[in-house]
Amino acid sequence: MSKKVKVRFAPSPTGDLHVGNIRTALFDWAYARHTGGTFLFRIEDTDTTRVTDEYINAAIDTLKWLGLDWDEGPEVGGENGPYLQSKRLDIYSHWAAKFIEQKDAYFCYCSPEELEAVREQQRAANEAPGYNGHCRDLTPEQIAAFKAQGRAGVVRMRMPDGGTTFNDLIRGEMAFDHKFVPDFVLVRADGSPLYTLAVAVDDILMKVTHVLRGEDLLSSTPRQIRVYQAMGVALEDYPVFAHLPFVMGADNAKLSKRNGEVSIAWYRDKGFLPEAICNYLALLGWSPGDDRENVTMKELCELFTVEKVNSSPARFDMKKLEAINGDKIRALTIDEFLTWALPFLTKAKVITGTADEIALVKRALPIIQERIVMFSEIPAMLNFLFVKEFAIEAESLPKVTDSGAKDVLKRSLKELEPLDDWSHAAIEAALRSSLIEEMGLKPRIAFGAVRIATTGSTISPPLFESMELLGKEASLSRISAALAL
Repeated sequence: MSKKVKVRFAPSPTGDLHVGNIRTALFDWAYARHTGGTFLFRIEDTDTTRVTDEYINAAIDTLKWLGLDWDEGPEVGGENGPYLQSKRLDIYSHWAAKFIEQKDAYFCYCSPEELEAVREQQRAANEAPGYNGHCRDLTPEQIAAFKAQGRAGVVRMRMPDGGTTFNDLIRGEMAFDHKFVPDFVLVRADGSPLYTLAVAVDDILMKVTHVLRGEDLLSSTPRQIRVYQAMGVALEDYPVFAHLPFVMGADNAKLSKRNGEVSIAWYRDKGFLPEAICNYLALLGWSPGDDRENVTMKELCELFTVEKVNSSPARFDMKKLEAINGDKIRALTIDEFLTWALPFLTKAKVITGTADEIALVKRALPIIQERIVMFSEIPAMLNFLFVKEFAIEAESLPKVTDSGAKDVLKRSLKELEPLDDWSHAAIEAALRSSLIEEMGLKPRIAFGAVRIATTGSTISPPLFESMELLGKEASLSRISAALAL
């Protein structure tokens, strides 16, 4: 009988979580939900100089916002805690001491300068740079001499001759020659554990069955397997590895802030829906088995398997993410849309949140729902309805002050003033009849000046609906003011 799946997401929060982190968390979560397994969330915070409480709390908040709930970890608890590595230092010290006692590990007293000198010699000899085993078999006298010099030793794991072979669920059989995997450091001279020790010990003690992580960590796998061996773990109890493909920018370069690799907090602030982010990230390296691009969280849980993850690099495409987000926005009810829109409008100081303002926003939302791909676009779209001191954008002024535009605005004012029915249909009928049919103008010329005069910009929601929302008095007042410029 196969073991129940247990996966873990174990970030080192030295900053806000990014696209790559969250894609890993999403795949972990989806695999756990698909198999009825356990999703464990662990914080790898042993780098106390870079990991802060602020970043830890932000990581927790980000997972919650995305809907990636965990079964074990911070705030939830579990039988394998604590889930912050900084609270588990005694555990790592115990295992490091045990490895030394077993002769699987040893103290190394080489200075950074000595290690660099060795690497220089290796490079000069066209050899792969790495530790040369200088301290592997020190005598008690040599150790005493190093200590007398005031040297503090690091703890190194002894790599045996031969190689490491393992099956990667995504990449198949992987083999590493130990010639290129030198003895590695487990514990720093100050007693703090390195990633390779802490992550391997925790995965075993927390009974993790599957390790899904980025391809950049593939080369560290032989070191972690060596730790399992030193712990006395049976081969059948090793976690199974699945190394996810790199995510590249649209320019085929590694993701950076320039081509998409910004924090999830940035996408949140720009107005992306959490389900849209998860939907898009799921498609970076995984496919549901058909051509669909709209995948719900429920469908992801039903369909996700590691075997469907591609080993080839995935390409991040901001336009596709925006398109998916736009589709999700259009699927919202108006009440749902209103709930998402209001914080963006209040943050931008477009509204203060009065009942009248909210009622007007709710009336306006249907005319912009088809036109935006991010909630952050809403303030600029609707600002004209609420601005206290209306002004036309400087770059748009010439389009309402030339003689042709003046003629359009005069005729518009003449046609609109008598209107009793201030509906968008009546406004459109009046302006089309006078400006298009009678004056013979093209719609872009005819309505462009009216749009700028009433909204202050060349970009706005549909003109006639905008004027209906603005009201007759304000619309005519703004057209008159534009004529006076």
